[in-house]
Amino acid sequence: MELISWSQALSVNIEQIDNQHKKLIGLLNDLHDAMAVGKGSAAIGTVLASLIDYTKVHFATEEELMEKYLYPGYIRHKKEHENLVSQVEELNGKFKSGKPVLSFEVMQFLKNWLSGHILGVDKMYTTYLNNKGVK
Repeated sequence: MELISWSQALSVNIEQIDNQHKKLIGLLNDLHDAMAVGKGSAAIGTVLASLIDYTKVHFATEEELMEKYLYPGYIRHKKEHENLVSQVEELNGKFKSGKPVLSFEVMQFLKNWLSGHILGVDKMYTTYLNNKGVK
């Protein structure tokens, strides 16, 4: 059962970015599914590694578009990205050092990031970039 389902409400009306957001939702749902069958801890390493890879690709895509089209909120948005990367790296460091990292903690972190970042911060650039012809 999915924790989060993709919907138009999550769309930023830029196909490439929407597809990357769908990947993040998939990672969150994979973790949720693993937790539902009691294998959340075993899935954390894979999910964190995938999330780290995802953030590099996804954030580079967003930042490249913002720079190219001189998005006025670029600096603030980039700072949000840096904060997320720092939090994910901290979770990954805990996991790799053998410290307990609850899969529920990771799942809540991802879920909160989705609602706060995508629905809040990412939606702020939608109209600006769409008006510049980015679809």
